[in-house]
Parts: sequence; C-alpha cells; structure tokens
Amino acid sequence: MPDTSATHVACDSAVPRRQLGRLLRDLRQGAGLTLDQVAQLIGVGRTTVQRLETAGTNRIDLEDVEAFCQACGADDLMTEALMGLAQGGDPKGWYHRFELYLGLEAVAEVLTDFNEIVPGLLQTADYARAMYRIGHPNESPSEIEQRVERRMRRRRLVVRKLRPVQLNVVLDESALHRVIGDRRTMQAQCRHLADMSTKSNVAVRILPYSAGLPVGELTGPFAIMDFGSRSDDEPVERSLVYVENYRGAMYYDDKDEVRAYRATHETLVHAALNPEASRALLRRTARKYECER
Repeated sequence: MPDTSATHVACDSAVPRRQLGRLLRDLRQGAGLTLDQVAQLIGVGRTTVQRLETAGTNRIDLEDVEAFCQACGADDLMTEALMGLAQGGDPKGWYHRFELYLGLEAVAEVLTDFNEIVPGLLQTADYARAMYRIGHPNESPSEIEQRVERRMRRRRLVVRKLRPVQLNVVLDESALHRVIGDRRTMQAQCRHLADMSTKSNVAVRILPYSAGLPVGELTGPFAIMDFGSRSDDEPVERSLVYVENYRGAMYYDDKDEVRAYRATHETLVHAALNPEASRALLRRTARKYECER
C-alpha cells in the first residue's frame, strides 16, 4: 500500500482509539507494571494512563504514548504501530495520516488483500526503493532509505515467530510485468514472492489476464483487516476495509460494506490461479527476467 496524503474515512473514528487502549493495556500487563507505576515512569497522573487504556479521551498526546511504550519495553515495530493508532485517535487524523493504516496493519490478525502492485509486506528492499524514488522525487537518498528501512521493518509482521499475520493476497498479473526499478529488481521480487508463498501464513494467488473481469468491473486495490476474536467468539474489534485510489483512501467498518468486499475477494480467489500454480508462474517470470538481462 502506498503512502497516502489524503485519507478519508467512513467509519467510527473510535476504532483506532479502542485498539490503542487495548494494546497499551496488554503491553503494560505484559511488562508486569501497574497503572501507578507507568504513570510515575512517564510523569503523568494515574487518570491519564487509565484514560489511554480505556479509550476515554479524544485528545491523545503522542509523547505520552511514546513514553508509555518505552516504559513498558515495546520494540520499534510495536511503538510505530501504537503511534500510528494514536494519530488516528484524533478524528482529524483519519483524514491525512497514513500512519493510521500502519498501526491497524500491525495489530490485525488477518489481512485479506487485492492489489495491482506487490503489497508492502511482500516487497523487497530494491522494489520498495524504486517505488519511493518515483513517488518522492524531491527527497534525499537518506530520506528514501529511511522509508525503505521502515517498510522492511513492517515485513516482520509476516515472518515473526509469535502470531505472524495471516496474509491472503490476490495479485493482478500486471504486477509481474510492470517493471519497477529494473529487470534485476523484478527478478528478485518475483522470486521473493514465490519464496514467501511457501510460508503457512502466506497465500499468494495470481489473477491472470485470462480471468478477464471476474466481478464485472475494476475494483481497485483494497485490504480487509480482521482483528481476531475473544474467548466467546466475539470479535476483538470490528473488521475494516481499506480502499485506495490515487489521491487518497477510505476506511469502511459497516457490516454490509465489509461483507460486500469479502464476497468480491472470494470471487477473485475463485478466478485466480491456485497457490501452487501461482508460485510456478512467479518462478517462470523470475527466470524470464534473468534471461532478458
């Protein structure tokens, strides 16, 4: 998913705030700290910490969240996720902060994705670097590298040993032929996709040109985020759909909208190659790029 400067939302703006509170509470309890101890460590009152954990405030101080993470020993990836959710906790933040997507992505248990370029979680560094150079031509090499490093950290969501995200991707065949960077970059990217698709938590299906328009029109990229269930099988949080366009994106949590996008993804899955055939196509495409160099 590309960085988006004009993100619009069509769902309850309390969603990221609730996610943030639940994760902060889990983080504190995992560190074996009390509310009073965290409050003392970050220099705020107990009530402030309690409000953060219970989604009891619309005004979230990013410095408090960052200090909370440091006090509880959160790693860089979790800190980035929580900071992203904190920026989404302000209703205005839903309109312009791509960090919100990163925060939601980092806490999702299942990501169901349709894309026309390689999704960020499956990109190689060279592929991401080439995309950033195109999309941000005025940035310095060091700024581009910072973006690449951040994207590479995001990939840990897929490969971590403890509860890696389940990633279900339908990728349009055009992504294999649209050259990003150079042919060496595309060769390595196709091989990486094929290798990642062997993981038990990653399914990659290629939607071939021969499938035509399975839903009768072009849908554009979208991702469905599921956040897991409690012991009573009730969802921890409502599922969200993230829909991109050139100038921005929309979030939906209306049940009918989520159901419609799920049905669309299922239609695309049925029209796509199965994972084994997709993997074979990816490896053939990688060999083609190698021979053409």
